[in-house]
Amino acid sequence: MILTMKLAIDHLPDDPKILKEVIVEFYNETSVLKEQIALLKHMLFGRKSEKYKAENGVSQLKFDFDGESAEKTSAEDTQPETTTVEVSSHKRRKRGRKPLSASLPREERIFDISEAEKVCECGSPKSVIGKETSEHLEYIPAKCKVIVNIRPKYACRNCEGAESEKPAVTVAPPPPQIIPKSFATASLLAYLITSKYVDCLPFYRLSKMFSRHGVELSRATMCNWVLRVASLLKFMPELFVEEIHKSSYVHADETPFQVLKEVGRSADQKSQMWVIRTDDSDNPTVLFHYDTSRSAKVAESLLQDFKGYIQTDACPSYNWIGKNAHQKHLGCLAHVRRKFHDAIKAVGKNAKPGIAHKAFAIIAKLYAVEHEAQEKGLDFEQIATLRQEKAKPILDELHAKLKKWKVTVLPKSNTGKAISYTLKAWEKLVVYLEDGKLKIDNNAAERTIRPFALGRRNWLFSDTAQGAKASATIFSLTETAKANNLDPYWYMLTLLEKLPELTKKEDFIAWIPQNIDKKLVEEVKNKYQSPVS
Repeated sequence: MILTMKLAIDHLPDDPKILKEVIVEFYNETSVLKEQIALLKHMLFGRKSEKYKAENGVSQLKFDFDGESAEKTSAEDTQPETTTVEVSSHKRRKRGRKPLSASLPREERIFDISEAEKVCECGSPKSVIGKETSEHLEYIPAKCKVIVNIRPKYACRNCEGAESEKPAVTVAPPPPQIIPKSFATASLLAYLITSKYVDCLPFYRLSKMFSRHGVELSRATMCNWVLRVASLLKFMPELFVEEIHKSSYVHADETPFQVLKEVGRSADQKSQMWVIRTDDSDNPTVLFHYDTSRSAKVAESLLQDFKGYIQTDACPSYNWIGKNAHQKHLGCLAHVRRKFHDAIKAVGKNAKPGIAHKAFAIIAKLYAVEHEAQEKGLDFEQIATLRQEKAKPILDELHAKLKKWKVTVLPKSNTGKAISYTLKAWEKLVVYLEDGKLKIDNNAAERTIRPFALGRRNWLFSDTAQGAKASATIFSLTETAKANNLDPYWYMLTLLEKLPELTKKEDFIAWIPQNIDKKLVEEVKNKYQSPVS
C-alpha cells in the first residue's frame, strides 16, 4: 500500500496550478461516484415511491403514481425552502366494513326461535316486530364439468339408402369448435386467457390448479390453444391501429421483453413490447405490438399516418415525431420529476436541501394545479385557462432557474443530468398548456404497461416470437376491454363464442371492445351464471 501511494505521488505534477486542477477533478469525480453509490443503495434497499421528507423547515413532498397529489412550496434560491400546504375540504370516510355487492346472489337462511318461545308467559302469542339481519360471504370453489355432445345417427332399414342419392346415414353436423379436435370450450379458453394475461398466472401454475380438480391439462397444450386463438384473431391488431388513427391524442411507451427462440438472435437479447393508448374518454383503444427492435422505425410504422398529439418520454425512438407537420410531440413531466427525485436520493436523506430539492418543489406546484382542476371537475376549456393562469408562470420560473443552475452544478452529477434532461426536452414539456385535454405526463401509458410488467415478472420470457406476438394480441384485447369498462373474462367469452363465425376482417368490427354491444356481454354472463347452466 505504501509503495502504491509512493508511485501515485511520483506521478503528481509539481506545478501548483496543475496540481489544483487535478485535485478539483478528483473531487468532482469522487462526488459523482458517491452519488451513484448512494442512488444504487436506495434502489436496492430504499422506498420506491416518489416521496421526499425534508428537514430544516421543508415540508414533505409526495407524489402518487398518477401525480394526483402535490403540495405547494415557495422560497428564494439562496434560502431553505418552506412550504404552504392547502388542504381542500373533503368528506371523511366512514370507518368499518364495506357492504357486500348488491349484484352477488343471495340465499336467505332463517334462524327462528322454538314454538314454545313464541308464546308469552301471559299466554298470548308473540308478534313479529322486526328482524335482525347479517350478511356473510360464502365462497364456492370453481368446478369443471364435461359437456357431452351426442349426435344420433339415422338410416333407413328398409332400403338401406339404395333409393336415395344422399348418404345412407344421416347425422347432425357437429357444433362449431374454436379449436377443432380439442376439448377446449369458449369458457375454458376465456378462463385461461384472463388467468394468464389479466391475473398474471403462468400456465404451469394453472396446470397444477386443474390437476386438483382431476383434470390433466399440460402447459404445452394451453400454450398451443392460446396460439391458435391468437391466430384466429389476426385481424384485431389491424383494426386497433385503425381505431388509433381515428383519435387525436395518444400515449406511447415501450418495455423490454425476452424471447428465447428467435431466428438470428441469441436467447439473452432483449426485444421490445410497444404500447399505444388513445386518451379519448369514450371507447379508448390499447394496442400492444411486439418487435425485436427499439428503433424509431417501429413506432413510426405504427404512427406515421396519425394526426394529432403524441405523448412519450424522451427516448430517442420518438425523435421523428417533431418532423411531421400533422403531429405534435408532448413530453412527460413525470420523467423529469423522477430524475430530480433520483438526485435527491443520491445525496442522501440527511443532506441539506439543494438544487434538486428546489426543482422538485417547483414541479410539485405544477401537479398541484392539475390536482386543483381535477378536484373542481373542470372541463377542457377551463383546464386550459387555469393552466395559463397558474401553471405557465411556474413553468417560466422553473425554466429560468434551470438555466441558472446548469452552470453551477457538475454536469455528470444526478442533478446536472436532471437539469440537462429537462432543458433538452423543454419544448415538448410545455405543449400540454395548449389544450385542456392533454395530460401533464405520460402515466397513462405506464399504467397500461404495468399489467404486462407484472405478468413478465411471473413468466419471465416467451419461448418463441409467435408466442410474443400472440401475447401482444391478447393483451390488446384484455386491456382495451378493461379501458372500456368491460369485465375481461365475460368479454373474451362473448367474443370466443362468436369467433367460429367470424372469418373476414369486417366481421370483427362489431366485436372489438370499443364497439361491442354491452348487452350481449351481459346476456352471456347471465346465461353462464343462471342455475340452469
